[in-house]
Amino acid sequence: MDELARLVEFAERVQRIMVERRLTLSSAESCTGGLFGHVLTEVPGSSEYYLGGIISYSDELKREELGVDAQTLEKHGAVSAQTCVAMAEGARRRYRSSMAVAVTGIAGPAGGSDSKPVGLTYIGLADANGNDVRRHQWQTDRHTNKVESVGACLGLVLERLSKA
Repeated sequence: MDELARLVEFAERVQRIMVERRLTLSSAESCTGGLFGHVLTEVPGSSEYYLGGIISYSDELKREELGVDAQTLEKHGAVSAQTCVAMAEGARRRYRSSMAVAVTGIAGPAGGSDSKPVGLTYIGLADANGNDVRRHQWQTDRHTNKVESVGACLGLVLERLSKA
């Protein structure tokens, strides 16, 4: 099975549960460049629960469209747990969704540093039960880092839904 098909299977599971529970989902993507939204919308009927999202690649959009505090970006950087949570909260608020997912990271091959190496990615989620954020360190190429990040986003959504 190819990587997109595997992700779409996860998205089908997310959709089934979200629609059954009458929940909605939005997203704020940075390093995945819209791949999360693409995977969700590969499933027919995704408009029943997926409201949409934003590709907030720049710090400016993170601030202006998602309400990420400039001090958060300055102190912690765009690739941080704090920024990721703020992105998820901002998407949930902006799109009035039950749940929002955010992803920010360094897909590579350049852009990394000793403290924030290529492949470092944060996945965040915000819903009525609060926030969750996970740190991942992918060890592959840019494309695979993006695919792994989307898989982690879907996994976090499924995990949260299994606890509700």
